[in-house]
Amino acid sequence: MKILITGIAGFLGSNLAARLLDEGHKVLGNDNLMGGKLENVPKGATVLTSDCCDFEAMKALCKGVDVVIHCAATAHEGLSVFSPAFITKNNYQASVTTMTAAIAANVKRFVFCSSMARYGSNEAPFTEDMECKPQDPYAIAKVASEQTLKLLAETHGIEWNIAIPHNIVGPRQNYTDPFRNVMSIMLNRNLRGQPAYIYGDGSQVRCFSYVDDCVDGLVKLALDKNIKYETVNLGPDTGEVTIKELADLCANETGFNQPPEYLPPRPKEVHTAICSSNKAREILDYKETIDLKDMITKTADWIREAGPKEFDYDITLEINNDLTPKTWSEKLM
Repeated sequence: MKILITGIAGFLGSNLAARLLDEGHKVLGNDNLMGGKLENVPKGATVLTSDCCDFEAMKALCKGVDVVIHCAATAHEGLSVFSPAFITKNNYQASVTTMTAAIAANVKRFVFCSSMARYGSNEAPFTEDMECKPQDPYAIAKVASEQTLKLLAETHGIEWNIAIPHNIVGPRQNYTDPFRNVMSIMLNRNLRGQPAYIYGDGSQVRCFSYVDDCVDGLVKLALDKNIKYETVNLGPDTGEVTIKELADLCANETGFNQPPEYLPPRPKEVHTAICSSNKAREILDYKETIDLKDMITKTADWIREAGPKEFDYDITLEINNDLTPKTWSEKLM
């Protein structure tokens, strides 16, 4: 099959492209290189340096494509409270433009990568049948994109699936972004001889997903003819950890022996965010192949191999006031 992956030079997109190429599919994609790198793109994939908000470029790219997997996003949930215009454009507008281009080019199926942020203030573990209660502009953009996809698909007759990957870690993750990817931020700082930063008291609870496990499910959502019109959480509901515990595990992995530094809580951060994996296990045969400590080791090994680096503050803060985390406003990373 001919498969288009948006955000192909990014973390999830590049790992997904490698898997699909291994299975013998023709893979192409685009990336604006805002968070991705061309060296991430596996050999054999065709990549166009373009933005998902460019309708004509996306329509041309979708020509002759069987399935579009929309991985591209500026997945900066916390930042969206302070740069809402930027986040909205690069999530909602980019998603709707890509959907429209796919439909105009007669693509058969569209797979949208949403976010656990859609669940917001619901009580964990989150299940797919819960009402969405987004708590920030990023989550609102994801929910709006899901709703738009369903409306356009019903109107124009395109198949769809919605994946909800969450807290993905592993090789190729961007570890120099100061606004997201908490595990990679902690590991990069520790490997550079710096303590982790923790917002609030560190009691926030998360589960982390290894990228290969998420790729398995995405492939089925894209290619299995019997799985369509489904919304599925894609990640574990075991191995939960507090942010303070995560900081300790990262310090142990890197041999860093200083305590983390605590900062005021970030506005609108959900305290406990864990998704149920029951539906994924049932229809996607989802399995967790490694535990949290191994995820940390594999992610750390990736950073060690690529080399610990300074953080890139390349996104403009649209709202900079007393609520803005000092790690961002004062570039403390």
